[in-house]
Amino acid sequence: MRKKGRGFTLPFFFEYEVNERGIMKYQLSICGFLALALSAASAQLASHTPTDLTNTASAQSSPLQVSDKPVARVNGAVLTDRDLLREMYTIFPYAQQHNGFPKGQEAQIRQGALEMIIFEELVYQEAVRRQLTVSPEKLNRAAADFRGQFKSPDQFQQYLQSEMQGSEQKLRQQMKRSLLIEQVLKTDVEDKSAVSLAELQAYYAKNPAQFQQPESFGFQSISIVPPLKATPDQEKDARKRAEAALVQAQAAKNYEEFGMLAEKLSEDDFRVNMGDHKVVTADKLPPQVIKALRAAGPGKVSGLIQIETAFTIVRATAFTPARKRPFAEVKSDLKTNLQKSKYEKLRSGLAKQLRAKAKIEEV
Repeated sequence: MRKKGRGFTLPFFFEYEVNERGIMKYQLSICGFLALALSAASAQLASHTPTDLTNTASAQSSPLQVSDKPVARVNGAVLTDRDLLREMYTIFPYAQQHNGFPKGQEAQIRQGALEMIIFEELVYQEAVRRQLTVSPEKLNRAAADFRGQFKSPDQFQQYLQSEMQGSEQKLRQQMKRSLLIEQVLKTDVEDKSAVSLAELQAYYAKNPAQFQQPESFGFQSISIVPPLKATPDQEKDARKRAEAALVQAQAAKNYEEFGMLAEKLSEDDFRVNMGDHKVVTADKLPPQVIKALRAAGPGKVSGLIQIETAFTIVRATAFTPARKRPFAEVKSDLKTNLQKSKYEKLRSGLAKQLRAKAKIEEV
């Protein structure tokens, strides 16, 4: 979904916090995921700025301009480079900082945007074919909501002049188009992507491995690390320093005391964070460390652990045994993920169905 604050940088845009299509926006990411955006009444809407992209681009980016030339025809309906560029900025909203689109990604961004605007046009045409309608009351509410999101009447008029040739009627037509697209996607995709409790329970039962939580540990560390290819004397010195550190570590009474000691003595990367490794699953830890943590228990300090030529001391802060997460714990995330997957399959199916009977020409 489009979030407030994602700026477009085009000569024909100015700063406003509304969706340029008026009511709905359907966004295709580079990886192909299509997310259904919120309606105008509740959407978090994009912010646009007037910076011109005709500035000199860096070697890594490419500026684009618009001339309203056709980029595709869908059953005779013309889609222009203005529509395409808007969609490209939805996919890559950071083009302002880059003075354009990264050359290595521009073709991919362009193709994703082109597929998106073609899909929207196909859905709109399907709504017309079904003779769907938008009530005057709903359209009036949408228009009022849209206009109310501008910071001033002058800003609204600036938008109207730059994007709608000064025509409020054209703007209402764009809003009506978006609302008709919303209707089709709601009935054919959104409503059908609902997941029942029975479906969730069945998936949970059939995929137990997905809900297994491995054994994990939270801990702090103090490590003494001799140089690579250390001499016997250097190894002896490292052990001596590690043994001295162990005495102090075992005297530490709490997290703070052990952490301050780690910052002072430790030679591993975690010393800058009071030696804290947060939570780490067992499969990412050396066997010696796992054994020491299991033996120590939360709040306790281990003995000296040798890993190759390095010496480590750990203080256990947390322990979670391996377990299968209960259904109640995973239910919410599982529902979200299954609905997302179902939504994408339905949307993809709708796109294939509409394309199969359409004449599409990419210019």
